[in-house]
Amino acid sequence: MTALTFSTSSAASLRADVVVVGVAKGAKGPVVASGAAAVDKAFDGKLAATLETLGATGGEGEATKLPAPAGFKAPVVLAVGLGEAPADGGAYAPETLRRAAGIAARTLAGSKKAVFALPVDDAASAEAVAQGALLGAYAFTAYRKVNGNGKNENTKKENAVKEPLAEVAVTGTKPRDKAYKAAAERAATLAEEVNRARDLVNTPANDLFPKSFAATVQDAAKKHGLQVEILDEKTLAKGGYGGILGVGQGSSNPPRLVKLSYTGSKNAKHLAFVGKGITYDSGGISLKPAGHNETMKCDMSGAAAVFASIVAVARLGLRVNVTGWLALAENMPSGAATRPGDVLTMYSGKTVEVLNTDAEGRLVLADAITRACEEQPAVIIDVATLTGAMVLALGHRTFGIMSNDDAFRDVVHTAAKEAGEASWPMPLPAELCKSMESPIADIANMGERMGGGLVAGLFLKEFVGEGITWAHLDIAGPAFNEAAPFGYTPKGGTGSAVRTLVRLAEKAASGEIL
Repeated sequence: MTALTFSTSSAASLRADVVVVGVAKGAKGPVVASGAAAVDKAFDGKLAATLETLGATGGEGEATKLPAPAGFKAPVVLAVGLGEAPADGGAYAPETLRRAAGIAARTLAGSKKAVFALPVDDAASAEAVAQGALLGAYAFTAYRKVNGNGKNENTKKENAVKEPLAEVAVTGTKPRDKAYKAAAERAATLAEEVNRARDLVNTPANDLFPKSFAATVQDAAKKHGLQVEILDEKTLAKGGYGGILGVGQGSSNPPRLVKLSYTGSKNAKHLAFVGKGITYDSGGISLKPAGHNETMKCDMSGAAAVFASIVAVARLGLRVNVTGWLALAENMPSGAATRPGDVLTMYSGKTVEVLNTDAEGRLVLADAITRACEEQPAVIIDVATLTGAMVLALGHRTFGIMSNDDAFRDVVHTAAKEAGEASWPMPLPAELCKSMESPIADIANMGERMGGGLVAGLFLKEFVGEGITWAHLDIAGPAFNEAAPFGYTPKGGTGSAVRTLVRLAEKAASGEIL
């Protein structure tokens, strides 16, 4: 993990490989952002003009390198675009700072130390810069040997892998101040746990399957003082978990239901997080078409987010009680697999006609939600890469939020915005329920194709206990980035929803919600 320090020193006086500054779009061209006054002074006040000559505009996503002036302890200056300069000299939004810092960290892969002289007005902005840099410095190298020079020893030079930026120093901060210390701790903790989720999502399914995932959770639980209970296939069968068993019965890797518990205070509010953990989704007998299988190791992103968020809550010592339920199964076709037309008896006792075995996530979630409801938590939030329909509706960077309580749906949306994750409130139209009627079972696992993401949410709602507030996060779009990296988001697993869940736990701990 990239090291983080806060510093009061001038950017020009710190030894490093590079100094990072911000540049914004002004009315008459690029302008140097606050935080870089010492750097601009070393350029005789001509840093903006120099950058403009090099083609920089200050637009978001830009990264421009130039030699440092005489007297600098670092040989290179990297200017990152912040977008439009705030009106009347106001502060930059935290997400703007996170993205700019992330771009810088990605650009500087292979470097040992970078000094970040981005706009820092308070502890919150310092945390945003730190968090963005640490998230941007991520790289998944578990299966690629990297040497000390930052190059992959197993591949040709053109495919060399660089080590992530080793150290981030954020200037303009107060390292001894209580608020800044807390900001540094939170930034490092959240980044490490988001990266834990990313690692899990990126791990191939031949190494990450229900049993090994459960073992990974168990190891982390011991380290961080969490309680863990693992229900194997025999216990699941005895307990009547027909949804999880039905999805997993076609695989040689049997399913698991993992309960992970954190107790922050005996009388604190109790939140339940439920994660879809399909460690590989072939579609089952309803096999996915060619071109849709290659990234299906990511179908456990919801479970990864729940797991990582609870570890983060524990590390931050929040005064809230959180229980995570990871519904882990591998959806494979075989002679033992559930067939289209089969009927499963769920943990709740409801029967479900399986019309499509590729609509499996809602089946494992339904069992886990029912079990979570038995503990009467204040709220239940489930997280899942549930439907392609949600990607069609909201694209690849925004997750949908559905709830049986409009006010709580808005609370989750606000928490996501505060955390820096794009989300959007979605409805649960009652008229779509009719499309899930089955002539032989209580409900079918498929309904109307149009609005399929909403139909999936309505299916889950059927398994929420009476009087329990529930929200559903469909992260199918942002959970796995198949395109080029952007901001602090890498290619591959993104760790989507971890920060939102932690923010919800923080708001519950402070009494702001519930």
